[in-house]
Amino acid sequence: MSLQSTTHGLHAGDRFARPSAAAFMGWFLALALLVWSFSGSELSAEKLVRGLPYMGNILSRMFPPDLARLDSILASLATTFQMAVSGCVLGLILSFPLAVLAAEGLSPHPIIRVLTRGLIALFRTVPDLIWALFFVIAVGLGPAAGVLALMVDTIGYAGRFFAEAMEETDKGPREALSTIGASRTGLIFSAVVPNAMPSFIATSLFCVEKATRASVVLGLVGAGGIGVELKVAFDLFDYDTALTIILAIFALVVAVEQIGGYLRRRII
Repeated sequence: MSLQSTTHGLHAGDRFARPSAAAFMGWFLALALLVWSFSGSELSAEKLVRGLPYMGNILSRMFPPDLARLDSILASLATTFQMAVSGCVLGLILSFPLAVLAAEGLSPHPIIRVLTRGLIALFRTVPDLIWALFFVIAVGLGPAAGVLALMVDTIGYAGRFFAEAMEETDKGPREALSTIGASRTGLIFSAVVPNAMPSFIATSLFCVEKATRASVVLGLVGAGGIGVELKVAFDLFDYDTALTIILAIFALVVAVEQIGGYLRRRII
């Protein structure tokens, strides 16, 4: 049979199955949700066009960047990175035991598993800015509040993925060790952790990148770092200094992402 005859033999029904009533209703509801979301956003081309001159005015006042306070900016940027690394490392350390308690097949009791997953979900659901405000009230202004906020945010992110990585490991080695009487701790560190280690490493590196970006924003609410410098620059309409800060932040984020990507390729 020739290719042409085969193509003609295929009907539209062969290529596209007729959707069921439930599938059609699902697509209709998804489209309705999309239309409803855009209608509530109050986004319009007219507003965008009207705002372009104001955007151009700000950009023109940003150039060229002012390097007069570069030393102070770099010092604040270093503080931001210190916050990110410290908060991320603390969060990763605390994520592991919580992930064990939240992992199916490793948690000592279903109720403990549900409660731990709920706690991790709470840490992940509350925005890091809210955590930063909470810790600013608790420990005062400065980097300490930012470190604690990033720690909690990292637990919410890494705890979930650590638990899922442990649940997805091969159960064969676990069962073999169980038959010879290995303890729960032995199962975890002999069978589960080695198999899940590549996922742990990838998640940890992503957490460092995520914490670096988040630490910039935390300074806006008094948690220290470069965010304070950026807020002050905009409050004083010092846009050329603000551009210098933004470029410094961009360089830091890109450097961390590139190093993280390189390490993932080399290690995993």
